[in-house]
Amino acid sequence: MFISVAVVFWGILPIALKLSGSFIDPVTLTWFRFLVAFVVSLIVQWSAGSLKQFAGLNAKAWLRLGLAGLFLMLNYVSFVYSLDYLAPGAAQLNFQTSPFFLAFGGVLFFKERLNAVQLTCFATLALGMLMFFHPYLDLSASNHQQIWLGVMIVQFSALSWTTYALLQKSLINRLSPANVLLVIYGLGIAAMAPFSDFSHFAKMNSSDWQVAIFCAANTLIAYGCFGQAVKYWPTAQVSAMLALTPVFSFTATALVIAIGWWPGVFHADALDALSLTGIGIIIASVMVVQLLPMYRLRREKRLQPA
Repeated sequence: MFISVAVVFWGILPIALKLSGSFIDPVTLTWFRFLVAFVVSLIVQWSAGSLKQFAGLNAKAWLRLGLAGLFLMLNYVSFVYSLDYLAPGAAQLNFQTSPFFLAFGGVLFFKERLNAVQLTCFATLALGMLMFFHPYLDLSASNHQQIWLGVMIVQFSALSWTTYALLQKSLINRLSPANVLLVIYGLGIAAMAPFSDFSHFAKMNSSDWQVAIFCAANTLIAYGCFGQAVKYWPTAQVSAMLALTPVFSFTATALVIAIGWWPGVFHADALDALSLTGIGIIIASVMVVQLLPMYRLRREKRLQPA
């Protein structure tokens, strides 16, 4: 349930981020998103009496928190910049290298195991993404060079996000996910304030504010749910589920185009049969990774003696 909510909200987020580019810069928007999330999280954690967890942290834990905040900030800002070169759905699909990074990070740092079926599914995920991006593999075209610049920015964003996620998971036994995010939001507010242009807020109209507030609420809901998901699931299962995010991005973008909203901002993605097949392979790979552990668990229960 938690990771499903996170996937849906992350799937529709690039649409709002794309719209925000017309009235606010990425750093200032990220500062605002962190500010709203920090205030709400602080009220919730204080009301629940959960702030006392911080009393038992040592210097090493605080260092991990600081690094997690830094990498999450880099992820936020760089992903918004990538939307200058990529459509929302394409940016989200390209971000799906993060499941690979996250899964193998779980193997390296948390001694989690990947079986043969999971490894095969991650290989087919890679194949599916190559099939989707096949029209852009010709770097000789000038517009393709712009696309690959966007791809490189997204990959930096994906690596930054993976590092944040692994650092957060390493703190699960010391802090609740909500408290980890609370500190990260606070660090982000302080670090980005000198680089933010607050004059944007005075020029924003009601529609602009609606987009900005949605982005802030998305941060609070999606990352809160993700933090809970990594508490209950291995990183391999969480990371595979994240590969469904671009499906929601493409669906939401197609719906916006069909309705006729913001015609000067969003344009239909030119997807041929091979690209659509790639999306299908991605979805099928995710389904296998998610359903196989459940099937094995049920089978083991049936085989247990009464």
